[in-house]
Amino acid sequence: MAREVFQQELKEVQERLVEIATDVTRIMQSASHAFTKSDVALADQAISLAELTGDKALALDELVIRILARQSPVARDLRILVSALRISASLERMGALAGHIAQIARFRYPGSAIPESLRSTFVEMGVLDLALANKIVKLLADPDVDVARSIQAEDERVDELHRHVFDTVLGDDWKENAVFTVDVTLASRYHERFADHVVDISAKLSYLTTGEWND
Repeated sequence: MAREVFQQELKEVQERLVEIATDVTRIMQSASHAFTKSDVALADQAISLAELTGDKALALDELVIRILARQSPVARDLRILVSALRISASLERMGALAGHIAQIARFRYPGSAIPESLRSTFVEMGVLDLALANKIVKLLADPDVDVARSIQAEDERVDELHRHVFDTVLGDDWKENAVFTVDVTLASRYHERFADHVVDISAKLSYLTTGEWND
């Protein structure tokens, strides 16, 4: 009976991680569109949901800690719960990063935070981040070590776009004002870090399955 209760608790942890990851995809989708299209309504949605997601991550952490204290798990069960804490932290940070992107759009409304020369770059970054986030949702629902490991190479394009933004801002042809410079530099970094956390989560899911780190 105790084992059945424990398995139900582990299932609840997994379900909560999937729920938080799903929220994170929604935050990034709204934030990206808000940033590239100067949509204040979407920006406000993303900011509000980011705050709620942080609360959900905290509640999940408290649940995991209670399970650890009550059940004293070992071996794979312990790996699952330790991984859950780490994944929760990464998901919370992803939601916060997407929320920061939305805040930039909110602050600049009704104007744009992006010059036309970089708009397509940020559209692509948003699409890539959203695709990576959706893959994490699927992985959390159905862990697959091969898929988890394959993700770790898929943020390279985001890194390339991030470098492109910096090269553009530092280039001799950049004539935009200081506000644009700050906004695009920060937003690019937030997009890049969002993708990095996806890679981190995929490594943690590999650990959950194999017990080996592949950072």
